[in-house]
Amino acid sequence: MILAVDVGNTNLVFALVDGGKIKARWRIATDPRRTADEYSVWLHQLFELEGFSRDDVDGVIIGTVVPRALHNLKVLSEKYFRKTPLVAGQGDAAWPMALEVDEPHNVGADRALNVIAAHARHDGDLCVIDFGTATTFDLVTPTGAYAGGIIAPGINLSLDALVSAAAKLPRIAIEAPATDSVIGRTTESQMIIGIYWGYVAMIEGLAARMKMEIGRPLKVVATGGLATLFDKHTDAFDAIEPDLTIQGLSLLYDHAMRSPK
Repeated sequence: MILAVDVGNTNLVFALVDGGKIKARWRIATDPRRTADEYSVWLHQLFELEGFSRDDVDGVIIGTVVPRALHNLKVLSEKYFRKTPLVAGQGDAAWPMALEVDEPHNVGADRALNVIAAHARHDGDLCVIDFGTATTFDLVTPTGAYAGGIIAPGINLSLDALVSAAAKLPRIAIEAPATDSVIGRTTESQMIIGIYWGYVAMIEGLAARMKMEIGRPLKVVATGGLATLFDKHTDAFDAIEPDLTIQGLSLLYDHAMRSPK
């Protein structure tokens, strides 16, 4: 069993993965200042609640888009799990696929991991949409290469910016509107409509433009916590894979273990 660590800009996810199957997962707010000792105390309690121990972990792999968080996670792995961690995109865990972009060194680990997992689970040209701090659209070729994409503000980021810049607007929960009408009768309903249907329009519009540009059938794979929320009101998604990044970490770990040293 491996411990896969996915460090995003907003949240950090620890997952125990055995044979490609996620046995347990835990989420915590990303904080680069959090020490290895703090992680250990928190994880120890969660392991026990789920019936696992540190001895069950055979290896550790870390994928991060927050470089400052990496040091303490390496210390956690080495001090408390007695394992030298693999770091996604580095050393033995270098990316196994082509990065067909102008700045391959700037491709986020989460996006590369999503590409690995999406290609392993689906054939043909793919568009992977990840609803995270940013909303990203990633183009995957039939050979599994990453061929570029789109970065848009995440829905929570957009909502925070709107509320902070407009003094009279209330903070609202992100949810589907109560009706299909796009004409709100209250300030809150108008905000929900703008955020929700605005994102649906962006999703459908950008996916359609990507399909038109490549000129071939394109399967759209959605991941991230908000994918299921939007799936209720759009036909843009062909598949939803909620754990794509963790699956990518597991696949990358297996690839690294099989590769000759």
